[in-house]
Amino acid sequence: MTKQEYTISVFTENQIGLLNRITTIFSRRKINIDSFNTSPSEIDSVYRITIVINETEEVVRKLCRQIEKQVEILKAYYNTADEIVWQELALYKVPTDVIAAEVKVERLLRQYGANTVVIRKDFTVFEVAGHREETEALIKVLEPYGLIEFVRSARVAIIKASDGFHKKLQEFEYKEPGEEAVENVFLNDHEKVFSM
Repeated sequence: MTKQEYTISVFTENQIGLLNRITTIFSRRKINIDSFNTSPSEIDSVYRITIVINETEEVVRKLCRQIEKQVEILKAYYNTADEIVWQELALYKVPTDVIAAEVKVERLLRQYGANTVVIRKDFTVFEVAGHREETEALIKVLEPYGLIEFVRSARVAIIKASDGFHKKLQEFEYKEPGEEAVENVFLNDHEKVFSM
């Protein structure tokens, strides 16, 4: 099996020490995490952790099972890039005098969909949301104009074929006790589900 990029979405309660336990699962297997993000989900008190790695599907499946063994984990899903909608946010800090003097820089920023966040006498900060290739392309464009600083956020992602975790949570709550969990069933052709 060949390695490819997978996005793992983990739905969890917010507990102290959980992030450390999850990252330990990856470090023990010597798996590098390309992106790691935590955020609230559509459900109160349920958080979503988004992890991006390059691995084989077999390894990713085992990782999801291991993650789900943590008490606070409600569910873990994995998806390929074409099964999700995702974005990253990037910030660029450039000298204000260059932006004011160079009309073509302003045109380039419009071309890349950059929005102004802060304008000061000494620097201006722009933001761009997009895929990594898009945000990295703007770095190369701004470097000749004195790019001072650059930072990119972790990935945020939504599963295309999902009805939302709220609906899944309701389904789990209505299951009869002792009902057998289904392993690696494909829902809506793309959503991969593991036993709880």
